[in-house]
Amino acid sequence: MPVPAIIFPADPLNPRRPDPHFAWEARMLRELGGEHHLVDHDGLFAGRAEEAVRRVPRDSGPLWYRGWMLPSARYADFAAALTARGGNLLTSAPGYAAAHELPGWYDVFEGATPASAWIPSDGPVAPGPAELAEAAARLGGRGPAIVKDYVKSRKHEWHEACYVPELSDLAAVGRVVERFVELQGEFLAGGVVLRQYEEFEGAGVPAIGPVGPVGPVGTNGTNGTSGLAGTSGSAGTAGPERADGGGPGAGGRAVEARVWWLDGRPVLVGPHPDAPRQAVEPDLTGVPALVRRLGCRFVTTDLASRADGSGWRVVEVGDGQVSDLPRGIDASALLASLIAA
Repeated sequence: MPVPAIIFPADPLNPRRPDPHFAWEARMLRELGGEHHLVDHDGLFAGRAEEAVRRVPRDSGPLWYRGWMLPSARYADFAAALTARGGNLLTSAPGYAAAHELPGWYDVFEGATPASAWIPSDGPVAPGPAELAEAAARLGGRGPAIVKDYVKSRKHEWHEACYVPELSDLAAVGRVVERFVELQGEFLAGGVVLRQYEEFEGAGVPAIGPVGPVGPVGTNGTNGTSGLAGTSGSAGTAGPERADGGGPGAGGRAVEARVWWLDGRPVLVGPHPDAPRQAVEPDLTGVPALVRRLGCRFVTTDLASRADGSGWRVVEVGDGQVSDLPRGIDASALLASLIAA
């Protein structure tokens, strides 16, 4: 059986080597006996998929991607360009969209994640008052909420473009949503999402810092929750480290865990990339069954503990290919599992 190789983004300044953010993963992969190829991420993002994959050898067989986020349509182009060269991304385009965008995974995780309602959009245009009122009503019409798109929030602009103190104040909902859409601009992913706000256990230290890696064109990161689909901040920016759908009651950092799943099995459990030194022991009761039901081969789940002690909640699901790793973690088991898949 062919051994999968892993594709990394190339360094924009030296396209013969991996992007510096992923260089350590490429080194570890080589130490494990694995093979990697390089792709031009800027080309992929700009819609030039055939040109972007020219450094991937023909007939390369099974492939994983580990890199910056891509919009679902661009990922589909990426997969098609590799197929034309005899390569096969092991995460299909529909599978990527299902794990990467909230509407793709929400129905499976409903009840285990903050309640959400979304309004699709064809572009950076804010929903009207009637659409927002209907979405708020689906969440009960009262209480605090978070505004995001299908992939990211703007937690670094918490009061301006993320947090809604009271859903019944539809004028305030509209102001926050309009500002969010304005700031996301052309990078608005899918549409607008309202999520019920939940209080999570905090580490007790207020913190503002990077929310995942910043993409090459300032538009995307990996799911470092964010960047990458987790507690993501806005594209290519840094922001307060809060879990999407909630946050620590004292304004500090939510204690979050990231779990990496391959074929329904957890292969790596660690802290969220926003807080790589936090010790976490998430309760995964019930989560494996949900991951298997989702049916995506390689995914991540970000979990946070409710402040009221009622248990751990899934705050985000992401495609494992674009989910960031916390600095300092031993990723050898994860990478070894990928090339053995």
